Amino acid sequence: MKPALIYYVAASLDGYIARPDGRVDWIHSIEEGGEDYGYHDFYSGIDALLMGRVTYETILKYADKWPYPGKTCVVLTRSALPAATSDVHVCHWTPTEALNRLGDMGSKRVWLVGGGSLAGTCYTAGLLDELVVSVIPHMLGAGIKMFATGLERGLTLQTQRNFSTGVVQLHYQVQGEAA
Repeated sequence: MKPALIYYVAASLDGYIARPDGRVDWIHSIEEGGEDYGYHDFYSGIDALLMGRVTYETILKYADKWPYPGKTCVVLTRSALPAATSDVHVCHWTPTEALNRLGDMGSKRVWLVGGGSLAGTCYTAGLLDELVVSVIPHMLGAGIKMFATGLERGLTLQTQRNFSTGVVQLHYQVQGEAA
């Protein structure tokens, strides 16, 4: 059975998740206060991660250690890349194949870590079940879009949270294709 796929992401007010070169340094200012924006609760409620090659390579480049310990992670790519840990599986699968295999392994909730290209592909294919976006009070003007592609779909607001940093977190259920 296909697990639920949740895109939990931070985005600028104008819809970008990173600068054109992939940097996310503009997010650091809101991290300084120690607020985790619900991340710990979210992370403890997921079973596995799904990410694209660019996101994976960015993490390997900038992180001192693998930031997602104890969770199975499937990296979708055509490239031969090293696995950061034994929990990381670098695969040339479609998103549907990856989700089916994660479901076969017992995963019920999968975090779509990124990036925008993979998110757009999953969204267009109707694989995305939930969107949790933390809107950062910052305008980038250019960069990597939250969704590189996608079809028109409605969203149903589940919850919203406001933080003293100006961040607004919106949790949506993704509806089927628009008529």
